[in-house]
Amino acid sequence: MNDKNPKSSSGKFRKWLKRKHKKKQPDPYYLQDELSDGDDFMEDIYVSSLEIDPCTSTNELRIFVGTWNVAGRAPVGSLAVDLEEWLKPQDAVDIYVLGFQEIVPLKTRTVIGAEDPRKATNWNLLIGKALNESSGCPWLTPMLNPISSDSYHYVRNPGLEKGASFSAICDNARMRGKPITQHRHHQQAVIGGSKYKLMASKKMVGVFISVWMKEELATKYSVSNVKVSSVACGIMGYLGNKGSVSVSMSIERTSFCFIAAHLASGEKQGDEGRRNHQVSEIFKRTSFPRSAKDEHNLHPLTILGHDRIFWFGDLNYRLYNLEDNLARHLIQKKDWKALQEFDQLRREQEDGGVFQGWREGNIEFAPTYKYSSSNCNRYSGGVPSRSGEKQRTPAWCDRILWYGKGVKLLSYLRSEIKFSDHRPVSALFSTQIEVNKSSNPRIFSKDTIVPNIMPPEQIGTSGNYEEGKATLLSLIVKDTEASSIHTQKL
Repeated sequence: MNDKNPKSSSGKFRKWLKRKHKKKQPDPYYLQDELSDGDDFMEDIYVSSLEIDPCTSTNELRIFVGTWNVAGRAPVGSLAVDLEEWLKPQDAVDIYVLGFQEIVPLKTRTVIGAEDPRKATNWNLLIGKALNESSGCPWLTPMLNPISSDSYHYVRNPGLEKGASFSAICDNARMRGKPITQHRHHQQAVIGGSKYKLMASKKMVGVFISVWMKEELATKYSVSNVKVSSVACGIMGYLGNKGSVSVSMSIERTSFCFIAAHLASGEKQGDEGRRNHQVSEIFKRTSFPRSAKDEHNLHPLTILGHDRIFWFGDLNYRLYNLEDNLARHLIQKKDWKALQEFDQLRREQEDGGVFQGWREGNIEFAPTYKYSSSNCNRYSGGVPSRSGEKQRTPAWCDRILWYGKGVKLLSYLRSEIKFSDHRPVSALFSTQIEVNKSSNPRIFSKDTIVPNIMPPEQIGTSGNYEEGKATLLSLIVKDTEASSIHTQKL
C-alpha cells in the first residue's frame, strides 16, 4: 500500500475552509488559549461552529478524556485501586470519557464470536465505583445489561427543574417490554444516589467507550440525541479486532462526538498506510442516523458534523525511520522534542495527512508502548533482550486529539500504572457549551454542518487509501451543501 498521502483533495478542502471562515470573528475563548501546545501548524479555522446569538449564553464544562490498552486483562484485583489513581475523581471534572482497548484478548473466538455483554458491565461497575465511592457518594449499581441499541432514549421527569433530562440507558424496545414498576425503579436508580451517572457506553470486541456525567449537570442541562456507533475495520476490513466505537450527544445547543479507536499495529513499511486507511474508513462509515422521533430535533449524522470532537485510543502510530538504539538513547535523555520529529501521527496532522487540522497537546512524557510486561518499567527488546522477546521500538501509541472551537487543553499526561504493556494517557479539557436563555428549540445556523450521507447499509470500504481520502472530502462537501439547503428552508 502506498504510504504517501495525496494532497490534492486536502488542498481543496483547506482552501474551502479559508473562504468559508475568512469573514468570521476570532473565537475569544480560543484566543485565551492561543496555541496551548506551542506549535503554529494550526490555523483558527474549524468546520462545525454555531454563531452566538442574543438568546444564548456560554457555560464552561471540564471534560476528562482517557485512553488505556489493558492487554486483555480482566477488571479484577488491583485494578480498582489503579482506576481510582488514574481518574482522581474531583469536583473540577464534569464529564469523564474513557476509552479502552483489548478489554478482551484478541483471539479468534472473541473476534468472530458473539459479544459478551458481561465484560462491558464489569468495566462500568468498576468505573462507577472508582468515580463515586472515593468522593463519599453512595454508589448505585447501574443496569446490569449494557446498551444494545444504537440510540439512547431520553425522557423528561416532571419532578426535575425545567430543562432537566435523564437517560433511560436502555433501548426503547426493551423498556417498553418491562412492567411499569421496573421502569420507575430504573428512573430512580439513574436520577439519584451517585455523583456521576453513566450516560452512554458501547463495546465492540475489545474496544470500549464509557461516558459519565455529574448528576447535577444531567439535571441542570438538557442532554439529548445520545447515540452510539461502531465501525469494524480489522481483519478483511470488517472484523472488530480493530476499529472504533463512538458516542454522539448534545448538551444544550452544543454537539459532542467522542471516538475511541484501536488502529492497525506494526512498525514495518506499509503499516502506517493501513492505519491511515482505517482512519478514513472510520470517518466515512461512522454515522448517527435519525429516527422518526428526531424529525424536529436535528443532530449531526457524521463525525465532522459536531461542534466539539475528541478522538483517542491506541492509534498505534510509531516512530518513523528511527533506529531503535537512537530512540532509546533519546528516551533516556528525556529529549521528547527530538523524538517527536520522527512521530508518524504528527506527520498526519500536517498538510495532506488524515488528521490535518486536528490538535494535540505537547507530549512531555515517555512513550507509552511497549513495556516488557505488566509490573515492569523496561521497554520490550533492547540490549540485553529476554530470550524470545520481540524487538519493539518504543512509541507514543496512545493518543488524544481534538477538533473544534471553544476547547482549551488544561493537561496532557500519562499515568505510571503497571497493569499492562501500555501506560494509560489522559487529557483534561475546558470547553464551552451554548445554553438557551429561552425555551426556543435549537436552530441550526448557516455555519452548522448538517450532514447528508448514504445510509450505513450502503456504505462500503474504499479500495485504497486515495479513494478513502477523496470520499472523506466528498462527505464534508455534502455536509456543507446539506447545511445550506436546510438553512434556506428555515
